[in-house]
Amino acid sequence: MKVKSVADYRRRRHMRVRRKVQGTAERPRMSVFVSNRHLYVQFIDDEAAQTLASASTAGKAAASTKNDRAVAAELGKQAAEAAKAKGIERVVFDRGGFSFEGRIKILADAAREGGLVF
Repeated sequence: MKVKSVADYRRRRHMRVRRKVQGTAERPRMSVFVSNRHLYVQFIDDEAAQTLASASTAGKAAASTKNDRAVAAELGKQAAEAAKAKGIERVVFDRGGFSFEGRIKILADAAREGGLVF
């Protein structure tokens, strides 16, 4: 019997979500990825296979050692600002196979407060 890892199960959940979620130029996909150290957000137009804007905690000196709720809220606001700078107001949220709780939910709420419409 083949042993599966937690990452394998997350990839399966992500593929299940991706069958339903597609980003367009008018409404790009807001993709979220969480690693052990950093959070990443990308705004992707799937029709053109192009990343329109992105934001992450990687490369920031203050947030490099933390990956908590306050950092997630700050990243949500930064992601909303980056999207607004590119003219993006409406998005489709892609949680990337992660459960919609904790840092993912806080990031999404902060992006909504920043002016993005899901």
